[in-house]
Amino acid sequence: MFFNGYGYHGASFEQTYRCYPASFIEKPQIESGDKIIMPPSALDRLASLHIDYPMLFELRNDAANRVSHCGVLEFIAEEGMIYMPYWMMENMLLQEGDIVQVKNVTLPKGTYVKLQPHTKDFLDISNPKAILETTLRNFSCLTTGDSIMVAYNNKKYYIDIIETKPSNAISIIETDCEVDFAPPLDYKEPEKPAVSDPSKTAAPVEAASAETEPKFNPFSGSGRRLDGKPAKYESSPFSFAGSKDKRPAVVNAGGQPASGSSSQGTSRQSQGKLVFGSNANRNSKEKQKEPAKESKQELPQKEEPKFQAFTGKKYSLKG
Repeated sequence: MFFNGYGYHGASFEQTYRCYPASFIEKPQIESGDKIIMPPSALDRLASLHIDYPMLFELRNDAANRVSHCGVLEFIAEEGMIYMPYWMMENMLLQEGDIVQVKNVTLPKGTYVKLQPHTKDFLDISNPKAILETTLRNFSCLTTGDSIMVAYNNKKYYIDIIETKPSNAISIIETDCEVDFAPPLDYKEPEKPAVSDPSKTAAPVEAASAETEPKFNPFSGSGRRLDGKPAKYESSPFSFAGSKDKRPAVVNAGGQPASGSSSQGTSRQSQGKLVFGSNANRNSKEKQKEPAKESKQELPQKEEPKFQAFTGKKYSLKG
């Protein structure tokens, strides 16, 4: 006799119970697996039937149209009640005292299962494969669409079962099962940077750099007088175009500039150069005194006698 793809040998076990979480019976160890606690009458009924071992059961919540599968740990519950892991009650949308239908079933051995963690934190564990293998030792079967709970380092990790083979419900007792992982639910692929066309961006960048880069103007500073007085002229940028033919003004011994130097001196003064010895900034009184000073400097000086060796007089020791 077959029902919904599962085999039932002879008379099958089918009973309804009220479900309660494991905390009601002080059995916290069943939270780390998929096994339930049933009343002793269920054991008597199962023992009289020709059922396959290990005992596996189908749990059905008709009110929410949810189906899952589990094993059994003990037969010590009160009559009419079963105790389940709380995560299993959450999967089936069951509350404390809700009615759940229990049937015994025979499930094929699993060959493949695909899991999807809820968060990326599970992948940050040093060895998630070993943790998952240790946790699944407490499970009897897996059902597509369920979410199992893995407890590790005082933290709970929930994992969805998104695919099982060879059927939607498989037994994982004493079997070699291939396990595959899907990306976590909160995983986001890193965004690829937008590739810009270098030919389009090169021209605006060059134009902007040409506009923002200031032109080099040498000797564009302002002049300062040595006596601390403010300068009577403003500096102007130096130009290399007219500096090739310019020569420094040569002043002769009489304080007059040499030939061709007066025009050069005036051009330098207009460019803001500070030329030592220049009389362009002197006041009008100094200019009036210059002819008198020059006339004094041009007066002929007395010629000193030239030195002649051995021109002294001759004397005798005899007197």
